[in-house]
Amino acid sequence: MNLNLPFLKSDDALPGGVTRPTWVVLDLSGPYPERQPTNPVAGLLSRTESLEALAARIEKLRGASWLHGVLVRFGEFTAAPATAHAIRGLLADLQREKRVVAYLPQLNMLSLIAASGAGELVSPESAEVNVSGFGLESTFLGEFLKKRGIEFENLRIREYKAALTRFSEERMDDHNREQLQAYLSGLEGAWVRDLAAARGVSEDVAAGWLAEDLTSAQAALEAGLITKVAYEDELIGPASRPFAAVADLLLPARPGKAAKAGRVAVVPLVGAIITGKSRTNPIPLPLLGGPMAGSDTVVAALRRAKQDKTTKAIVLYVNSGGGSALASDLIWREVATSEKPVVVVMGEYAASGGYYVATHAKTIVASPYTLTGSIGVVSGKPVLTEFNRRHGLNPERVGRDRALMFSPARPYTDDEREHVEKGILEVYDRFTNRVAEGRNLSKERVNELGRGRIWSGQDALDRGLVDELGDLRTGLARARELAGLPADAPAWNVTPKNHGPLPEFAQEAAQAARVTVWPFGGERVLTWFDQEIKVR
Repeated sequence: MNLNLPFLKSDDALPGGVTRPTWVVLDLSGPYPERQPTNPVAGLLSRTESLEALAARIEKLRGASWLHGVLVRFGEFTAAPATAHAIRGLLADLQREKRVVAYLPQLNMLSLIAASGAGELVSPESAEVNVSGFGLESTFLGEFLKKRGIEFENLRIREYKAALTRFSEERMDDHNREQLQAYLSGLEGAWVRDLAAARGVSEDVAAGWLAEDLTSAQAALEAGLITKVAYEDELIGPASRPFAAVADLLLPARPGKAAKAGRVAVVPLVGAIITGKSRTNPIPLPLLGGPMAGSDTVVAALRRAKQDKTTKAIVLYVNSGGGSALASDLIWREVATSEKPVVVVMGEYAASGGYYVATHAKTIVASPYTLTGSIGVVSGKPVLTEFNRRHGLNPERVGRDRALMFSPARPYTDDEREHVEKGILEVYDRFTNRVAEGRNLSKERVNELGRGRIWSGQDALDRGLVDELGDLRTGLARARELAGLPADAPAWNVTPKNHGPLPEFAQEAAQAARVTVWPFGGERVLTWFDQEIKVR
């Protein structure tokens, strides 16, 4: 082997008669969603490695007695900060048993979070360096829409609830700017703590890296951010590459754990929360695109876990910015009534409806990089009166005005606006009651923390909105403890139980011919957590 890494061992037993390779290469690229797709067909078609699969691969490497070290090669790493922090934990566990070297052609905030779990950080001389902190930019469309004859009704509770302001306003208001700046400061604080611990320096030194004008790998080395400047071929030679490519095939999986004492169920809640079944909207529309967590699907999975005799505890993994009030409440009910302990683990987002479903869990675990809170309510609609006039569109109304109050053809009347505000105040009151009961806080304190305001995971911990910082592995450990299970008790991914021999997607296709007819009239529509709620 042409390896320029010192302290290599060659006396361990190797698989398949392979001689002397003591290092393997682990490639990290992509977004790393938390779990494998629960639909078996989607799982087969998925070309994206999940965090769950990465953890299993690292577990194999930890158990290889002949293995000395792992070169972790970062490619186009696009994971969210919370996911990068979880990968940091996986690499830190590996580092405790093996030597781990992270190779970073791109030095940026996210890759450094993940790589900080390794013992050594190496970049090539030509590395792209962008260590400038966290920031975000939101384009406000209010003036743009008005010029085209479109206005936006935006009723919200309360001043920090900003989900619709980019459609109704021309610029960011002071309250939104305040909460976003506080959230970004929370992210930078977590980054500083992670990197300071990894590099063995004070937090003041790590914070200084964000203020320094670092433009090259050499400058990063001199500042102490990385440990070496080198190209990949100077670390590991070409003779090792064929072995690295098949290492995962040669490494046997550790024996599966029996569920004699019991197991933990993992139920995913990913995407906008909606009524009905979970689905994915491939069209990248604001508020509507991407995965959607259907209450029917999530509730069915929770009930299956609650009914399964071998399941002793449940982990609800939430990565959602909110959604339907009705759907959120139905999922909350399953959590609140569970006799088995439920632990909620928050991913990148667990806000609004994503926080609502968590309030009555036995334990809530958040990443320091999680965006959570947003305890508030929003209702709105576009108003196309001027747009219709300009383009010769003429909506005609028949029936009661109140029945058409959510039509975009005209603004709310004063009476209608009062009616909507009454409804969302009732929703807010229910939301704050849920939080007060579940988190053992006074209603007054919840209102102080609510008003639509978002919090970072660390700030939420400091204010009693979550119980612990960590990731899914932390949540699984807490669930095992609550259920009195051994630390190595297995976990399983729960899907709704299929009824019949056909795969779930085929059953859905067969049921598509069924039509449910609702009576006309009496339907009203509210919007909360950016989703439409139909109340009949």
